[in-house]
Amino acid sequence: MLDQPDDIHPLFYGAPQTTEFKKLRKRIVRLTREAIDQYGMVEKVPQDAPKPRWLVCLSGGKDSYTLLAVLHELQWRGLLPVDLLACNLDQGQPNFPATVLPEFLEKMGVPHRIEYQDTYSIVMDKIPAGRTFCALCSRLRRGNLYRIAREEGCSAVVLGHHRDDILETFFMNLFHGGRLATMPPKLLNEEGDLLVFRPLAHVAEADCDKFAKALDYPIIPCDLCGSQDGLQRQQVKQILDGWEANSPGRRQIIFRALTQARPSHLLDPALFDFVGLKRDL
Repeated sequence: MLDQPDDIHPLFYGAPQTTEFKKLRKRIVRLTREAIDQYGMVEKVPQDAPKPRWLVCLSGGKDSYTLLAVLHELQWRGLLPVDLLACNLDQGQPNFPATVLPEFLEKMGVPHRIEYQDTYSIVMDKIPAGRTFCALCSRLRRGNLYRIAREEGCSAVVLGHHRDDILETFFMNLFHGGRLATMPPKLLNEEGDLLVFRPLAHVAEADCDKFAKALDYPIIPCDLCGSQDGLQRQQVKQILDGWEANSPGRRQIIFRALTQARPSHLLDPALFDFVGLKRDL
């Protein structure tokens, strides 16, 4: 444990004392609590039952560090009645700095599990040259995380996707998939035995970036595998950046629209009974 005062979680040792950072931290914590409450992420259990356990997925990027810190802050303050287990899945990508996360988590006193599964070789073997790796890579990663969650007695897998990830996924589905869908803040897996949470659903990517940099977390680059679903996602990001530059606050307006869907004003007869809609005579 670090030799610092014990009135804050070690993940916040060395935090800037500026007004700007304090406002940033308060905003991220508030928005995270808001999402946890709004989407019912903390299940109610009998008083004598053990607390739920969450598997907090840590990639080493700015978003997952922000997630880890804020959840531990809420737990530290008695505002999140769950046990947290940080988990990094080392998928065998070339040049992955395997010692960074274990050393960091040990230093911070964070309970954790480091798992090595060489899914990278499987992806390279199965995906033809020039094709995007991400779909298969994500499927293999998700399967391993579900397995680890079950082995560790966790009820939920917790991911660091933020507001901008959700917006970009919405537009990727709209432009390329022909459907209105995005990453939900709370999801039940196909087997029905695990929940998937995204507590940073209301938090802006820029805030995650400022937060992680201010605390000098050891960021691991996100381009280790040499391929992302990058091309389409980067195109969407550029479109959103352009809209935001021309009309500040546009991202938040679009995000708010996702929380206020009106089935009667869309076109899906599975969501609204257009056929049964009749005049009052």
